[in-house]
Amino acid sequence: MDANTENVQPLPPFNETNEATPNMGGGLSVIEYWAEHTLSPEGPKLWKSLLHKSACLSCSWGAGGQKGGFSNETGEPLQRCMKSVEAIASEIQPPVSQQFFEKYSIAELQQLNSMECDRLGRLSFPMILRAGNTHYEPISWEEIYQIAETAFRKTPDRVASYSSGRSSNEAAFLLQLMMRAIDSNNLADCSDLCHAPSTVGLSKMFGTRTSLVSLDNLKQADCVVLAGSNCSYNHPRLMNELIKIRDNGGKIIVINPVMEIGLVKFGSPAFPVKSLFTGSDIASLYLQPIPGSDTALFVGIQKSLIEQELTDTNYLQAYTENWEAVLQQARETDWQTITETCGVSEREIHAAAKIIGNSQRVVFAWAMGITQQKNGVDNIFSIANTALMTGNAGKEGAGLMPVRGHSNVQGFGSMGVTVNLKKEVQQALEKLLGRSLSRVQGYDTRSLIAAADAGKVDTLICVGGNLYAANPDATEAKRALGNIETIIYLATKPNLGHFHGLAKHNTIVIPVLNRLENPHKTTVESGNNFVRLNDEGETHLKNCDLISEVEFLTELAARIHGTYPVDWRQMQDTKYVRQLIAQTIPGYAKIGTIDETKEEFTIANRIFTEPKFPTESGKAQMFVTPLPALKLPEITEFGLPESVRGTVVALMTGRSYSQHNTVVYKANDKYRGMPHRNCILMNRADAESAGLQEHQRVKVRGNAGEMENVEVIFGAVRAGAALMFYPEVNVIFNPGIEVRSGTPAYKRVPAVVYAVDS
Repeated sequence: MDANTENVQPLPPFNETNEATPNMGGGLSVIEYWAEHTLSPEGPKLWKSLLHKSACLSCSWGAGGQKGGFSNETGEPLQRCMKSVEAIASEIQPPVSQQFFEKYSIAELQQLNSMECDRLGRLSFPMILRAGNTHYEPISWEEIYQIAETAFRKTPDRVASYSSGRSSNEAAFLLQLMMRAIDSNNLADCSDLCHAPSTVGLSKMFGTRTSLVSLDNLKQADCVVLAGSNCSYNHPRLMNELIKIRDNGGKIIVINPVMEIGLVKFGSPAFPVKSLFTGSDIASLYLQPIPGSDTALFVGIQKSLIEQELTDTNYLQAYTENWEAVLQQARETDWQTITETCGVSEREIHAAAKIIGNSQRVVFAWAMGITQQKNGVDNIFSIANTALMTGNAGKEGAGLMPVRGHSNVQGFGSMGVTVNLKKEVQQALEKLLGRSLSRVQGYDTRSLIAAADAGKVDTLICVGGNLYAANPDATEAKRALGNIETIIYLATKPNLGHFHGLAKHNTIVIPVLNRLENPHKTTVESGNNFVRLNDEGETHLKNCDLISEVEFLTELAARIHGTYPVDWRQMQDTKYVRQLIAQTIPGYAKIGTIDETKEEFTIANRIFTEPKFPTESGKAQMFVTPLPALKLPEITEFGLPESVRGTVVALMTGRSYSQHNTVVYKANDKYRGMPHRNCILMNRADAESAGLQEHQRVKVRGNAGEMENVEVIFGAVRAGAALMFYPEVNVIFNPGIEVRSGTPAYKRVPAVVYAVDS
């Protein structure tokens, strides 16, 4: 930690590690992983993919594109990470044979876990599970289109789609246009489960839905506040920027209930000497709030900024509205309420406010620890209020930056795959369609599951993703999907949803080409509003029957719609899709000529270097943020007797180090000292107060189910909180929902941990 914060916090307060935990994130193990895979028999295929001019298959911190497979959007080299290699290694696996699916029944396939599903290999032929059958079987393309065409002729309110960011802008645009042309707004997306509160909060405050900060802006920051993110696991390339900020004398404030070793010290291969020997310091100050209490923490920071006279009143008066009410709330909220709600000491809050207030250019970044809460939108408001109070929005090197997950999840939203369509996109689509769009509110992801559970959905197409495993309450998700007559999955590899998320009549799995294999150019959008151009490619799979998503969607749309409102089969040449996007999507004009210019670009009117925002008044709108009430239930409320030997915790779901979304690459997590997937990371004091010992096997019960034989691991998680791995833990809970965004509260799940012999 920095010298000027040592008297406040020489180490994070909940920093216990176990003997299995390394002393820094990244480092030599990452270099060893690279060497192991790139020098193996799969090495030539891996290098070919790594060097391919296309955006990374992993997170939205977009590497790749026309500046080279290893570059980022500013052209810097060495911007591939272990996540890139993991994703590519998974995609270059050999095909799963027809004989495999002939041999193993659905009942047997349902015994596989996520990692085992992924390791089966690549899907290589279209297949169907028909009602009453026990095995998947091959199906012809003609029968697929016949079934799909019939399914899409159901009434519009009973037809839905779900998608993930693994696909392209072109496929996303075609999907939403096909759906809206049949008058359906049921365009659920994986972003509904993660960053929807960011979209809602930023839209209400600034009139924009995405990051206000470019990568160039971030490089100019002298302070980053990183809240509810473990980018050392999930966005390793972002760590390079944090390292450079620290090396230039900047500060990093980390806010996370778990002390993640990679956010304390990280060894990046981009800095090989440090990576091998010392690693780089990351956190200047590490705050570990109670899960779900971030609004209280940021109100505390605001209160301290006022007390230390570090607010920028001139900025507030000139560029914001409702600022007086926000400052009044901070002044009037007493310190005891703040510290008891968030669990962070007043001294630590003052230290954070001092760093923020004395920095010239602060970027506020966050991920799902902030958004996946019942008050996720208020969390966004409180973070943005803090930025505005210090004049850190709408200037170079400062602003708000949601750290999004999948590599094109933001692009799907931009293309109109959303139940909350922007007015400008709605008007452009209505012009294209020659009529008004339906005003029926579409299903987001959670309302889609609820509607299917109520028997209100007949047809579902899933373009990527894993709708079954990504949802909480796996029992409900399986039952709901089982009520849908026809489900069509477009995927590159098998996942849990293909074996558990089965339709009532026909479950069709279509093998598609990945981003590196498409026979046409495609584009994606990074989390910092930069559009990358992906070159054509070819698949390593031989004698297999795969299709591109664009080809499948255009052929299906042609059979449903004919040539309305476009010549769908012409759209199989993706340059025509890009021309439509240029005419329809605000800020995307340059995509219309990208085939000729090859110019990757930052989307217009999204990066704000002046405090002028696209709201009605041109000013940022500030909102008062009520502090959350965070009382945990009693043991008896879980249906257990008072005599049970256990403790109630605020359970956070999380990914392991070697995992991307629901895809698990390795079972363990060495950075948290968790040897397998059926573990719970707990604070030693919580466990021992309930008479539980480390490595003891326990039960963990939520409001929808229970997991058995769970191993207790002591770790650097704050008292009253615990962590388990997603998607496995989804089976035990049906969480509260953030009502303004529809996002589940995965990061605060009340659960009881109790001894097996109780």
